[in-house]
Amino acid sequence: MSLQLGGQQSQTVLYQADQNWAENLKNIRHKLHYICKHYANHTVRIVTLDGQTFVGRIVNCNNGLLQLAVPSYGGPRAFFGSPFYNSDELILTLVLYELLVITLLYT
Repeated sequence: MSLQLGGQQSQTVLYQADQNWAENLKNIRHKLHYICKHYANHTVRIVTLDGQTFVGRIVNCNNGLLQLAVPSYGGPRAFFGSPFYNSDELILTLVLYELLVITLLYT
């Protein structure tokens, strides 16, 4: 954020991540990206850091985001015209570094 005051520029850093923490986060994101790409189109159960649980099929993983196809149970579709999901599925987008547990489900 930058603020112009009388021709002078003042900048205030509101938050800066610890370098070790940021490097760990990048490593975790890279590991999860590899796992999710490897198990694309497999059914998984995912538990987030907040304790939410989702069961669905891994559709895509890109730029730190995971797309998970979950049953819609008759509800409206999330996206139209994609070859990656069935008409009875919704697409959820989850942030990779918020995932705590990914369990492969054999169906």
